[in-house]
Order: sequence, then structure tokens, then C-alpha cells
Amino acid sequence: MAFSATARPLLLLALATMLLAPGATARAPQAYAPDPLTGPRSRLGPDRDWVGLRPLGAETEILVLAGHADSQGIAGAGTPGEAVALRGARPMQPGLRDELHWNLLTARAVVALGRQRGLNLRFYDPPARTIADADDPRTNWSVGKAHAAAGGYALEIHYDAYGPDGVGSGLIPPLHRHPSRLDESLALAFGSYPLLYRNGLGAPRRGIAILEIGKLEGVLEAALRDPGRRDATLTAIALRVVEALERGLNLQTPSPIGELPVGVAPERRARP
Repeated sequence: MAFSATARPLLLLALATMLLAPGATARAPQAYAPDPLTGPRSRLGPDRDWVGLRPLGAETEILVLAGHADSQGIAGAGTPGEAVALRGARPMQPGLRDELHWNLLTARAVVALGRQRGLNLRFYDPPARTIADADDPRTNWSVGKAHAAAGGYALEIHYDAYGPDGVGSGLIPPLHRHPSRLDESLALAFGSYPLLYRNGLGAPRRGIAILEIGKLEGVLEAALRDPGRRDATLTAIALRVVEALERGLNLQTPSPIGELPVGVAPERRARP
């Protein structure tokens, strides 16, 4: 059955809504219940060491980045995913780790949907897929750091490693300022990692939040790889991210809970 250009986006949104877990758009889903689409959530912080209370204006520009977009073929290239690493599947794109392929498609889907809904989003894609110097001004880290330092919000999209090396979905907050309501809203939607996860990753130390969508395995990877479900799956994920961003820019002040942890100053570090 053919659909018109006008009807197709509406159909994808309807399918995406069905793919979203029950309660996925609610403010406080069960902390560690596996999600039917994105799988396990981070279990690293049963007593979370941060809460995002710092407000951000609705006009805040959100810079969306695709994790590992500038580190192919070198350390830190991202996960190949379970299908390629363990099941003999071909990579989605020659020369790219599968994680980057999905990071790029997800980041672009988030920006496209967010703009449709009136959010101030933009996407940055480095001009080269391999930039060895992490502090080169063209890298995700450099562009994201400058954006965050200027008062914007920088968000890098990732898919986590398969198997025991992966943790699950969740937000790793930036460390340059107290966590914001955007951080909090994304953590409620996807789960949360500790402030100093792995002693502070390079992106958070530069003011860039990392959002792990889910482990690149099982149901999630199968849905992404299936041509018949791919568009609806990406739309479902983008919708969850965008709705979390919308809530984060419009949340009422939560009840006081005490002093927030202080962020960690950025520093030069080798890529993890």
C-alpha cells in the first residue's frame, strides 16, 4: 500500500508511539525495568549522586552530536554491535562501526523531529570521520565544548556496547556546571549514570552530555536492522528524546532535596 508524502510522517509517528514502552513518556518510569524497545537501563546508581535542578530557558540552543563521528579507525571508534561482532552480519556501512551508523541516523532524527515541534536544535557532523587529535577544533568534543561554554546544551548520542561490556540506556551528565533540568528529564526517560562514570569521560568533562540509547544487541538492534521496522524504531527513539527535552525546558521546580554535587572542571584527557 502506498502512502502520500503527507500521510507517511503521521504513520511513522503512530507506529513510533506504539513502539514506545508503556509509561515511557511519563516523568518517572520504573528505575531499572528493562524497556521493551531499548532494553536494560543503567543500574549503576541506585542512590543517584546527582539531580538536575538548574533551569534552562526555552530558547536554549541544543547541539546534537553523533558519538564517534570523528574517531573511525582509531581508538574510541564505538561498538560494532552484537550482530556484526558475534553473528557474522555485515556492517551497515563499509568503514563505519555500526554504532556510528545508528548514532548518525538517531541524531538527525532527533533534530528533525525537534525542529518540527519548535525546539531550538542543530546537528553538527565533523568534516572527517577520522580526526586523531581530540582537541582539533573540528571534533565533536571541541565544537560541543565551545557550545556548552557559551551557554548552550550539548548532547552526544550513543548506543552502548553489547553483552557484559555494556551497561544500558541512560544519561551521563556534563560536568562543567550543576546538572540541569534537561539532564534530569533525559535521565527520567532513559536512566542515569553516576556523575564521574569511569572517572569522568572526555565528553562530560568538556560540558557535553552523553545519552546512551541502549545496548546495541537483541530486540533493539534487530528492530534497527529490520528494513520494515527501522523508520518506526528511529522515530520512536527520537520521539522519546524530544519529549524529554521538551519536559526539561518546561519543568516546574521540584521539591528541594539538598545541595547538588559540584561539577568537575574540564581537563585534557585521552579518549576513552
